[in-house]
Amino acid sequence: MTAVAQEGTEPRRTARGILGILKWHMSPGSSGAYAFATLCVAAASLLHWGLGLITEDHQHFTTYYPAVLFAALLGGAGAGVYAAVLSGIIAWWAFMVPHFAFLPRTIETLISLLIYLFASLLIVWAADHYRRLTKRLEDEEKFRELAVEELAHRLKNKIATIQSIISFKLRDNPQARDAIIGCLTALSGTDDLILATQGQGARLRDILSAELGPYETSRIAIEGPIVFLSPKLAMTMALLVHELATNSAKYGSLSVATGNVAICWSLCDTRLGLEWRESGGPIITAPTKRGFGTRLLSLALDQFGGTVETTFESTGLICKLIVVLPEKYTASIESDVTSTIVHYESGPSKCAQEGRSWD
Repeated sequence: MTAVAQEGTEPRRTARGILGILKWHMSPGSSGAYAFATLCVAAASLLHWGLGLITEDHQHFTTYYPAVLFAALLGGAGAGVYAAVLSGIIAWWAFMVPHFAFLPRTIETLISLLIYLFASLLIVWAADHYRRLTKRLEDEEKFRELAVEELAHRLKNKIATIQSIISFKLRDNPQARDAIIGCLTALSGTDDLILATQGQGARLRDILSAELGPYETSRIAIEGPIVFLSPKLAMTMALLVHELATNSAKYGSLSVATGNVAICWSLCDTRLGLEWRESGGPIITAPTKRGFGTRLLSLALDQFGGTVETTFESTGLICKLIVVLPEKYTASIESDVTSTIVHYESGPSKCAQEGRSWD
């Protein structure tokens, strides 16, 4: 996180902390709630008095409505009723003619006071209802977060158990064992990304960074807009990237010190296009039969209306993926394209240098 982002986050954390302290000390029925209601009424009275110095005011209760509202919202129904009664007494005694006396009063002033008290009770009822509803929603949100965290913890334990079983059962077949455990590890990492968004999905850039993090980052370039993927598509993309990275580390550009990988993507309406381009690696040739990775790329994208095209150039593998995103996730796209795993000193982007093209 950058320093600017941290500077912007600290005031928000401070504000949330102060608000939490206020809610704690002003729980309904507490002395703090009634003290806050008294403060609101006092501030409204001073405002009414100040306005009276500027112009003659016949609306004696105008400034007290906000005081009743804030007292009820933060202090509960009791504090709201207390603020309504206290402000009515002060307005009746100090601001109605004759001043600083309770009696006598005209029938009009009495009706005005009764209307104010009735309107204040409506405000208190609405504010208390809103407060209770908000509290219930907060409790439900906390329960949901705890449930998600518990399910994620159990899922991690199950994945660890499955990995142990696979390691034991396939101890005589290390190639298959490592391939399966690698896929499970990729899925587990993506699960963590999805958990961070409360089950909403994961960013494509984060998936790529998590999978390619173990490799030398100076040899990897990532370029594209920030695109949010649904949970199901995020899992599929994690498997695909894992397969490409694993094959590259075994046979392609990441298997030699001079190799590079450039990943670029763009979006047109709901169609997401991603290109994986390797260069500087050993000379490769097209396989004579389709392996597990090739079948995985093809089958995994079918459910999203996607296609895959792989080209085995002498300079390295070129893989182009196209998937269709749901409408609600295309609305989450941001235009920032500055964040990359590696920054190049000058010249066009790595994807442009490698001759990026789309069909």
